[in-house]
Amino acid sequence: MTRTIPLFTLDGVPDATITTHPFTTDDGLGLSMLRFVREPAGDVVLVIHGLTTSSDMFIMPEHHNLVRYLLDNGYPEVWTLDYRMSNRHPYNRSMHRHTMDDIALFDHPAALRALRAVAGERRVHVIAHCLGSVSFMMSLFGGAVDGIASVIANSAALTPRVPNWSRLKLTVAPAFMEYALGLPFLDPKWSEEPPFTRGWLFSKAVDLFHPECRESSCHMLSLMWGTGWPALYGHDKLAAVTHARSGDLYGATGLHYYRHVLKMVRAGRAVKYDPGDARLAALPDDYLAGAAEITTPVLLTTGDRNHVFADSNVVCHDRLKAVVPGRHELAVFPGYGHQDVFMGRNCHQDVFPLMIDFLKRQGA
Repeated sequence: MTRTIPLFTLDGVPDATITTHPFTTDDGLGLSMLRFVREPAGDVVLVIHGLTTSSDMFIMPEHHNLVRYLLDNGYPEVWTLDYRMSNRHPYNRSMHRHTMDDIALFDHPAALRALRAVAGERRVHVIAHCLGSVSFMMSLFGGAVDGIASVIANSAALTPRVPNWSRLKLTVAPAFMEYALGLPFLDPKWSEEPPFTRGWLFSKAVDLFHPECRESSCHMLSLMWGTGWPALYGHDKLAAVTHARSGDLYGATGLHYYRHVLKMVRAGRAVKYDPGDARLAALPDDYLAGAAEITTPVLLTTGDRNHVFADSNVVCHDRLKAVVPGRHELAVFPGYGHQDVFMGRNCHQDVFPLMIDFLKRQGA
């Protein structure tokens, strides 16, 4: 394919010193973070992507991206985490059995240790999205991380909810894909594989059900996540180049995370996938059980057209408000969905100012 914007480019964040910081989790995975610095002073912001994406969703050069906006508005040091769900790492391109419990216990604590080894004891704020948000909230409310000044959790947090069609897909897809079709993962770029390979044929079949645009990767993403045409975002919210490079911005994913999401949806809250797993004994079986003890303020955000996690964060705010009134906040962005909250061409006008306001109020 001919790329208008290079793969994994850092051009979207000018006038910053950018360094890569690899680290290792306690269960033996090599992960990484990018550090963007104009001045190593003040509060630090750690930004966390969702499943199938990466740091790239926060540093896109085609619009005023989140990292650049933070650097321009009082936060001169920003880190982006690429954990085991990132398409910058190979872990999703296999029939793995990772769960969000693994991420909560191993990835996020290790990342914060590596960050604090460089940044010191300055206050750390976290902005997280999708299953990055769910897993980080599990890590925080499960006691695996502490000392966080504030959290902005987008789309879903501790009460994942999905549309009925999505629930059916979560129920059927893992076993069907892995055992019936023998496909270890789903990949939005299958249309670029050689003709008549299994991935190519699968993408062509998906195209038949998505007349809303001509971008095969967009069609695959609507199959992989959510319910809608398209499901992840509104076409009207994206720059044309962003839509065209969907296959680069989103990567492949194994199916086992779907099983964990389904268990949470059925439970109505974030719960451990396998309570009998001795490796995860440090985590609670129910991540909402100790909500009253968590003093870190959380801003729960979502678009009012969220076709992936529906009203998950509205419900989560209601649940937390019942336990600790006034501690946590909710913001709903009119006209936005799931992914375009961070990747929309005008999110620097419609979304980021509210997030900055929250961060500064917590910093004060």
